[in-house]
Amino acid sequence: MKDAERRAARAAYKERKSVSGVYAVRCAPCGEVWVGQTRDVEKIWNRIVFSLRGKVIRHRTMQAAWDSHGAEAFDFEVLERLEDEALDFALRSALDERTAVWRERLKAEAI
Repeated sequence: MKDAERRAARAAYKERKSVSGVYAVRCAPCGEVWVGQTRDVEKIWNRIVFSLRGKVIRHRTMQAAWDSHGAEAFDFEVLERLEDEALDFALRSALDERTAVWRERLKAEAI
């Protein structure tokens, strides 16, 4: 890849819109469900897997399930995508509200 192509690819990556949302991580064998929120639903699963593999995730129950059942037992699902709000605090409030609804609905632990 030439310098100009590399610069163009980098600029395109920085300009892309991220999509905020609420997501669930499930471990089928143990029945555990974890629900969280993120500013970028396209990247969060990779971040979680990386943390679990490195054993640096803060959620002990998730790490224990990962260690017991392995990566194949886990599923990731985006539960809800939120359009970016004009104001940062409005987006945070909407994410908090929707995350609470999904945690209650799924009887899930917080991520």
